[in-house]
Amino acid sequence: MAETADHLQETSRAAQDEVLIFEQPLNERMRTFLRLDFLYNQALYHNETPTQWGSRAAMSSLLDILGVTVRSDTRSEVLKELERHLAVLGDYQSKPGVDDGRLRTVLTNLMRLRTDLLGSGGAFLQPLRDSEFLNAIKHRSAIPGGTCEFDLPDYFFWLSQPPETRMRTFGEWLGMLRPLCDAIAELLWLARQSGRPREETAQGGVFHISFDRDSPSQLLRISVPASLGLYPEISGSHYRCSIRFLTWNGLAVRPTQVESDVRFMLSCCN
Repeated sequence: MAETADHLQETSRAAQDEVLIFEQPLNERMRTFLRLDFLYNQALYHNETPTQWGSRAAMSSLLDILGVTVRSDTRSEVLKELERHLAVLGDYQSKPGVDDGRLRTVLTNLMRLRTDLLGSGGAFLQPLRDSEFLNAIKHRSAIPGGTCEFDLPDYFFWLSQPPETRMRTFGEWLGMLRPLCDAIAELLWLARQSGRPREETAQGGVFHISFDRDSPSQLLRISVPASLGLYPEISGSHYRCSIRFLTWNGLAVRPTQVESDVRFMLSCCN
C-alpha cells in the first residue's frame, strides 16, 4: 500500500511539473512546415500499428500531406531555408568561442539533406499524385464514410493483406516524402534552437509583443505549466502578436479570459 501511495504521489508531482509548449507560426512558410512535420510523424506512427484501422489512419495522413504540398512549391521553400541556414552558420566558422565540432556536424547534416532533396528531383511526388489507387481513396474520402468496403473494394482488398505487406508498401510511399520531411524536421529543430527562452508576465492575462522588422521571427513558443489549467490564444503576424490566456473550464463550459497576471516562458525563433 505504501508503494502504491508513493507511486500516486510521484505521478501527481509529474503532472504538476509538466510544461505545455504552444507554438505559433508567424509566416506561411513556417505554417506549412509545421503542418507537414505533424502529418509525416502521424503517418509514421499509424503505419506501425498492424491493423486495418492503423493503415486507414496512415493513409489519411498521407493524403493530407499530398494536399498540403500541391498548394505550394514546398520543395523550393525548403531548399531556400537550407541555403539560408548554411550561409548563416558558415559565417560562424570564423568566429571565436564557437564549438567547431558541433558546428561541423550541423553543417554536414544540412549539406546531406540538401543533396538528398536536390537528388529527389522536382517531380519526386508525381508517382503518388498520379496513382489511380490513391486518387480514388482521396476522392471518396471527401464523402463521410466514403471509403467503406462497398465504395472501394480494391482499398478493402489492400487493407485485407498481411500487415507486413501493407506496412512495406506504405513505407515505400513515405520513402518518397522522406527527403522533404527530414529536411523540414531539421529546419524546425534549428528554428526552435535559435530562440532564447525568457520569462514574461501577461498582465491581466494579456501580453503584446512587437518584432524586429530587420530580423523577423518565424515561430513563437510559449511555455506554461500544465497545472495552471490555462492556454494561450495567439493572433498576429511576423510584425506583432497578441497573446491572451484563457482558463480551461471543461468541454461543456466556454473558456474564460484570465484576469490575474500570468507568468510564462516566451521564445522568439528565427
